[in-house]
Amino acid sequence: MTRVRGRIVRPGAVITGHLEVDGPVILEVAESLHEESDFVVPGFVDLHCHGGGGHTFTTGEAGSAERAAAFHLAHGTTTLLAGLVSSPFELMRAAVEAFRPLVEEGVLGGLHFEGPYLSAARCGAQNPVFLRDPVPDELRVLAGDGVTRMMTIAPELPGAIEAISLLAGAGVVAAVGHTDATYEQTLAGIEAGATVATHLCNGMRPIHHREPGPVTAALATPPVVCELIADGIHLHDGMLAFAARAAGPHRSALITDAIDAAGMPDGDYELGGQTVTVADRVARIATGSIAGSTLTMDAALRRAVGAGIPIEDACLMAATTPARVLGLADQTGALEAGLRADLVVLSSSLQVKRVMRAGRWVV
Repeated sequence: MTRVRGRIVRPGAVITGHLEVDGPVILEVAESLHEESDFVVPGFVDLHCHGGGGHTFTTGEAGSAERAAAFHLAHGTTTLLAGLVSSPFELMRAAVEAFRPLVEEGVLGGLHFEGPYLSAARCGAQNPVFLRDPVPDELRVLAGDGVTRMMTIAPELPGAIEAISLLAGAGVVAAVGHTDATYEQTLAGIEAGATVATHLCNGMRPIHHREPGPVTAALATPPVVCELIADGIHLHDGMLAFAARAAGPHRSALITDAIDAAGMPDGDYELGGQTVTVADRVARIATGSIAGSTLTMDAALRRAVGAGIPIEDACLMAATTPARVLGLADQTGALEAGLRADLVVLSSSLQVKRVMRAGRWVV
């Protein structure tokens, strides 16, 4: 039995008390009169990450993936989707098989394919060489592999609506992103089964008062969950706070969109066959497009709180909401009796002090 004391952040509230952990599970959450300075928050759930600590998911190598996951675990991410960028189908299929043991062991929560079925006009740092319209045979293989948990598609592409419907029907989270879609085309994708907006505002047609586009459609339409990169680079803090208010914390998910350069010094890195140069935390390819981030989930939480989002809402966005997106709300994402003991102890300044996954201290 393990007891963890602190200011415990639960959905909608912060209480002073303790958690009783029995094996891998939270046995009890109880209030007490002790004064505590540390926060105890649910383990973070990152839907969108490409690497970190000098290691990447994008090449489909199991060793690199395991080390990238370990880097983010040290920053409090206890559930993580390994994100690939646009790639040939052969690499996508190889990554599924290479990462399958890591998914079965719980090191990874599954795969997120960000592409290759994306808009060339809004591809950002995605390699345009690999972009293509949805291929039904590819989708059927990936949707049934038991490892793919999420896929980002531009809903305006030929065959995209059918592709979104296929994914949703197979239990894979369909997301709209890297898209030049109109408001109406985005709504069509949502109607077909898309439930996530990939890094809202980034890689999307911008809002215009006569052409509201995908950003407005996503913010205004339940059940869509809006991914938000809270690094002060992809989104101004004002936009971060506005989007979180507009969608609400139950429809907002903090993500990192981190690449291998997260936690590493400035210099040159690689993403999808393109050179990425990092300078002062900002990653860009030669065209000037931002290429992922150097963010970690603990830093995203600090940024969200600094932007005026209450810590209990920020924790919903960093853990509870993304866990629900993945169908894991009955397992993790909150500090409640009966759920897996995935938690992070933070100092009063929200710096990581300890990390527990499935009842075992890992940091």
